[in-house]
Amino acid sequence: MNKPIIIGIAGGSASGKTTIAETIMEKFKEEKKVVIIRQDDYYKDQSHMPFEERVKTNYDHPFAFDNDYMVSQVKELASGHSILKPTYDFVHHTRSEITETVDPADVIILEGLFVLENEDLRRLQNIKIFVDTPADVRFIRRLVRDVNERGRTLDSVVTQYMDTVRVMHQSFVEPSKIYADLIIPEGGSNTVAIDLLETKISSIIHDIML
Repeated sequence: MNKPIIIGIAGGSASGKTTIAETIMEKFKEEKKVVIIRQDDYYKDQSHMPFEERVKTNYDHPFAFDNDYMVSQVKELASGHSILKPTYDFVHHTRSEITETVDPADVIILEGLFVLENEDLRRLQNIKIFVDTPADVRFIRRLVRDVNERGRTLDSVVTQYMDTVRVMHQSFVEPSKIYADLIIPEGGSNTVAIDLLETKISSIIHDIML
């Protein structure tokens, strides 16, 4: 197998990173040439901690992630080996017992808050993308998602945003934009940028297959 192309997609919480990654995945699902590795699945295991302590973790700081583990697994994939990827239980605030088998592919998409902030992850990437979405839009999306999908209360989402999310975005996520090869405003609604990205990926896959 030829060495895959690794694409990093970073941006603020609820900026549209996942939408872009999944749109690309859908485009190439017939060929099965693209896989997505989400940084959210690499939150550190907190099963040794009481639940009351887990909820106090700053989940919007780079230290909340086991990036060394993520780097090692991406390297395994890039070397042509399948991996057992961890998953995260956002209701219980710890790593789930469920793992997912991910097979090698021609294109590996790394999606997450800090995939451009972390130097080791950044070194693995051939294409670096930052999704730049206004803060008010991101907050509304996060509020809806966390209440509907992650079992959070309105008050807890607002408190977390004011206490950590906004500050961590300004301190770590926004500055990582300087490393991007491509900045996509408005996330998944920017169909022009996504079409251009899909065209580039099609060209990469074609070249790999030659």
